[in-house]
Amino acid sequence: MLLNDKVVIVSGIGPGLGHELALEAAQQGAKLAICARTASKLDAAEQEIREAGLDTPILKVPTDISDKAQCENLVTKTLEAYGRIDVLINSAYNPGAFDVVENADLDGWREAMDVNLFGTMNLTLQVVPHMKKQGGGSIVMINTMVTRRPLQTQAGYGASKAALSSATQHLALELGPYNIRVNSTYMGWMWGPPVEGYMKQQAEATGISVEEQKAAVAQNIPLRVIPEDGDCAKAAIFLASDYARAITGAALDVNGGEYLP
Repeated sequence: MLLNDKVVIVSGIGPGLGHELALEAAQQGAKLAICARTASKLDAAEQEIREAGLDTPILKVPTDISDKAQCENLVTKTLEAYGRIDVLINSAYNPGAFDVVENADLDGWREAMDVNLFGTMNLTLQVVPHMKKQGGGSIVMINTMVTRRPLQTQAGYGASKAALSSATQHLALELGPYNIRVNSTYMGWMWGPPVEGYMKQQAEATGISVEEQKAAVAQNIPLRVIPEDGDCAKAAIFLASDYARAITGAALDVNGGEYLP
């Protein structure tokens, strides 16, 4: 198991990738600390893990990562429960408002930045001193293909995640001497509850079926499928694990080849 007995914090727990990250980490032997703003989302993730037959320890801490004090509380409780933190997977995000740039409400951009950059850094900087003290660790940032391939109406989200990309590279450079690895995954389309819900809404609004929409998206992906969110989670788990111990500062595209650098 890739994360056997490692203590793993996963932020942004919710239907889709957040649940899949927690589930995959549990399947790989991790001791979990999971967080989201809404406690019911944490309960649902725990139920899914238990229904999979896994008895991994799970610490649930409702946390708004844009609040530094709440991030400190999460880290403190994790250390009290497990004594160390081996992995942090930063999955929490705010998609921002969907507007073209010239009509953008920049307050919406700031809200996205508060979570996607500053919130992620709040949690990361709370973890780093403890990883230094224990002799190492692994941090994985869940980023987005939008920073590589701009999409209409997602400029605010993309800008916040692009800022995170730069911060991640600097962290990898600075923390490498302490055996702390910092890597990113750049997710594209992921088939799971969020995308399925979006396509169902589009089907009602346009009359174009979900299957037709899926086929249209997949046509632009070399693998000709929308990757499952569980498969995307596995890429993040790989970077978190010791299998990637020679890798830091990496930017791994997880999108079926839709973006080819």
